[in-house]
Amino acid sequence: MSESINRSRDLLIWGASGHALVVADAVRCGGRLNIAGFIDDVNPGRAGEDFGGSRILGGRDVIMNLRASGVMWAFAAVGDNAARVELGQVLRDAGFRLPVIVHPRAVVADGVVLGDGTYVAAGCVICPEAHIGRSVIVNTAATVDHHCLIGEGAHVAPGAHLAGWVSVGEQALIGVGASVRDRIRIGARAVIGAGAAVVTDIPAGTTACGVPARVREDQ
Repeated sequence: MSESINRSRDLLIWGASGHALVVADAVRCGGRLNIAGFIDDVNPGRAGEDFGGSRILGGRDVIMNLRASGVMWAFAAVGDNAARVELGQVLRDAGFRLPVIVHPRAVVADGVVLGDGTYVAAGCVICPEAHIGRSVIVNTAATVDHHCLIGEGAHVAPGAHLAGWVSVGEQALIGVGASVRDRIRIGARAVIGAGAAVVTDIPAGTTACGVPARVREDQ
């Protein structure tokens, strides 16, 4: 009986690089789940290697066996937005539950909606009425102010700041240290460069850099 209970708290992390390490740290600090191991689907030769205080268990070929063994939880911990969304869906289809992982040193207001598979890092502040979709990264010391809407698979990079009522489309990237003025709309898969100051809407699929941020003309 005790083995079954323990397995029900086990978490499989898909990813075995830097982002997986910070996710694993947040899991351990939170104390709610146990790390069963990591998946590296890019470098199959790493199976059995020690990593992040646990072990690399193999590639995607081991996923169904792990689920059958009783591992209930899994998390896609990769930085690439499109890949993270895809892997999250693979895990759901395999029958895993995707937790929301919030570092205990983050501040998340009551009533904030966080989609499954989302990671909120240490030092983040997310304010009331924000709605964060599935498989989002709100990275170290980023801030998301009131009534923001962040689409599935987006990434708010370390030290980026969103004022109130900002809308960020699916799989968009808000670069390190970027600032976004209130009520701005950033389209799906747009990229905001590091340190940019966004004061006008940014169309989907474009890259905007600078102060103020302007869409690059070489696209």
